[in-house]
Amino acid sequence: DVPAETFLLKEFRNVRFHALPSALQPYQTQEDYEQTLKTVKSVESKIEIETFPASQTAEKKTQNGSPESAPSKPTETFVGAGANYEGDMYSEVERYARLVSQLASQETFDVIHAHDWMTYPAGLAIAAISGKPLVVHVHSTEFDRSGEHVNQRIYDIERSGMHGATRVVTVSYLTKKIVTTRYNVPCEKIRVVYNAIDTISTTKHTQTQTDIDKDEKIVLFLGRITMQKGPEYFLAAAKKVLDVFENVRFVMAGSGDMIRKVIELAAEMGIGHKVLFTGFLRGEDVEKIYRMADLYVMPSVSEPFGIAPLEAISHDVPVIVSKQSGVSEILQHVLKVDFWDVNEMANKIIAVLKHPPLHTTLREHGSFEVRKLSWTDAAKACSDVYNELVPSNHVMV
Repeated sequence: DVPAETFLLKEFRNVRFHALPSALQPYQTQEDYEQTLKTVKSVESKIEIETFPASQTAEKKTQNGSPESAPSKPTETFVGAGANYEGDMYSEVERYARLVSQLASQETFDVIHAHDWMTYPAGLAIAAISGKPLVVHVHSTEFDRSGEHVNQRIYDIERSGMHGATRVVTVSYLTKKIVTTRYNVPCEKIRVVYNAIDTISTTKHTQTQTDIDKDEKIVLFLGRITMQKGPEYFLAAAKKVLDVFENVRFVMAGSGDMIRKVIELAAEMGIGHKVLFTGFLRGEDVEKIYRMADLYVMPSVSEPFGIAPLEAISHDVPVIVSKQSGVSEILQHVLKVDFWDVNEMANKIIAVLKHPPLHTTLREHGSFEVRKLSWTDAAKACSDVYNELVPSNHVMV
């Protein structure tokens, strides 16, 4: 038997969940990963697991004309250029594929939906066993995470999944372009489904106790401190703002493989006393930091979508986003700038902070705009994709 715990949640009447003992968590620290691995092995030691030969899946797909997956090396450990993957991630991807394939053989279903590269091998394996159509959902690509310094093995897995799938869903037209130009996936195979957020019931600004001067304006960067998110461009713009407008504090909330470099960069620029690094935030701390902010900036180098700007807007915070983001395709009441144009980024930051009418307009109109973005619409769009792939007399709702 597969070591899966099955459970239901009352919020999801038509969904059955299977909790598998998997360490497939890419953004863990090495210490957290090792602890997760101990827990997984403890569970496995009590249950005999039938193995599934993942190589057969690659062979079957190759016979159908799709590119063959790169051979795996279960013992390899690596840290990705932009994603900060730690631990024996490749073997976890293979192991997850074996577990899920065995579990799927006991289920009845019409469509397989796999999200991002770590689940593509599982999706391909299930498709090979069941003959059911596979949808792969691209939330991010190796080019987004690592620029031109791609991990070839991850790229091969991504490409194999996209070409082996019946449909490819991307979270923006920006990502669709990458999928067509970098992975050579035909346009007619791709569908775009934008992300959304759950609306915040109360977005009133409330005072939070901090050591920041209450008269200082707060400009927020919230996200992983990695190449993809453009933290160095945020600091370069901050330096230019502080040269002419001292009453500002820049807050960088997040962690990542560039954190040490970014802290050192702030010190070298002479603005270390004006930049607050909070580390990784979750839950109520995220709510607090949004409520404190006067402006949110997302200077991403390549952002497939970008949910954080929607969260900021839902908290009544004006937003500046890079034009190299999927979310910029659907938002009108935000300011947009090329990530590399730090002069223009600084100008826009100053404009929002110094001109209350602009601040108010962005805040009020943005809040109205984001309320129209619904997960219900995203779910309907995914359902439409499923209905393309199932028999016409078997409509999925």
